[in-house]
Amino acid sequence: MFLNLLSAYSGTQTAVDANGEEYTQYIYNDIWTAFAKGGLGSVLLWMVVAFAVILLAVGIFIRFKRSDFLRTYVKYAVTFATGFAVVILVVMLALEFFDMNESGSVFELVLIPSAVLFGVTILGIAAAYVCSLYSKKAFKIALWSVLGVFAAAVIALLVCISLYYSSGDAAENNEVDPALVNDLGLYLAMAGLIVAIALLTFFLGRKDKKGFDSRTISYAAVCIAMSFALSYLALVHMPYGGSVTVASLLPLMIYSYMFGVRKGVFAGAVYGLLQVIQDPWILHPAQLLLDYPIAFAGIGLAGMFRNVPAFKKTPQVAFLLGALVGSAFRYLAHLFSGVFAFGQLAGKYGFNSDWLYSLTYNAYVFVDIAISIVVGVIVFSSRSFMAVVERYNRPAKPAPAAQQPAPEEAPLPDAAQLSAEPAHALPDAAANAETKRNE
Repeated sequence: MFLNLLSAYSGTQTAVDANGEEYTQYIYNDIWTAFAKGGLGSVLLWMVVAFAVILLAVGIFIRFKRSDFLRTYVKYAVTFATGFAVVILVVMLALEFFDMNESGSVFELVLIPSAVLFGVTILGIAAAYVCSLYSKKAFKIALWSVLGVFAAAVIALLVCISLYYSSGDAAENNEVDPALVNDLGLYLAMAGLIVAIALLTFFLGRKDKKGFDSRTISYAAVCIAMSFALSYLALVHMPYGGSVTVASLLPLMIYSYMFGVRKGVFAGAVYGLLQVIQDPWILHPAQLLLDYPIAFAGIGLAGMFRNVPAFKKTPQVAFLLGALVGSAFRYLAHLFSGVFAFGQLAGKYGFNSDWLYSLTYNAYVFVDIAISIVVGVIVFSSRSFMAVVERYNRPAKPAPAAQQPAPEEAPLPDAAQLSAEPAHALPDAAANAETKRNE
């Protein structure tokens, strides 16, 4: 069976397209990759569910029997979950590239800069973390260098996407007419959502701790990796991008709640850019920004109510409300993209209105978010989990008195100075003693 699958995957033949150009295609399309993606995806999905139940059950048992060991167990559990997430990410990402290569949908002009961006992100996080182990100065230099390279990679990706769109290949591969794409609507929607998210991030994140350190970067890397891995465990795939997953956005929401909306929005935007590699439905530069970094940056607002005094005793309510606001921004981003970029597909599915089509098509977002919210409310109801969260949610303590410079004291006078000074210049006790001796 293995040899048959291998021969089917490796067997190719030369075909001719509509323009009379020759290209190479597989003899048995989608035999190996479709089987591997579907079968392995189902296996990994049930493994995630099984591991989650086992880890939770063991954690509850340790909580009541060995509460002193609970913190150590949580560290081991998080390490195991992160390692398993990396395995899922590497395997499913490789199968995704094999599938795109097999179907002939590998667009080098887009996927190569996307892969470069992915590599820059992973290596940059690792480099910043390693430098943080040496000194704060080395960490700052590494962090700004990584951010500069990351910004250059994003700009290069957007330029390549613009070239890809202007060539006409993007419209052909997405089965749309470029003349019916509403450029102005896309740019206005993009700018409006960016301004709205930026303003909320600025005002709601005023009490957040400034800057990144090794801890926040390492947590961001773990949460992004876990969300990225869970996004491959899809329950439903939509025909033109999007899927219902197993609480894939919950790690990003937790990160936003723990470290604040500023860092949460940044982590969500990075996650959205990485999604370009996983599910590359790319038609227009503004559409890419709406469907990927902007949509998931909105998820970073999930921690916006964490410092509200009214929700101090009900963190699950604060998480619920923040998740709903973040989900609304994600839905709006997909909604505008569906109307202004893919609205011409409405007739294909029997809709008379572009808005009605986009509203209906993107309703899957509510199902996907509902799963994350239900699981999140359960998690935030745990006292042990909230004890961990509160450690990162406390305001910064003032510097201890020992670290503050002590006021300078006047030097004590020596014996010669004391004998030379008049009695009235001495302290009262010394002056009285001097007076008695003179008498």
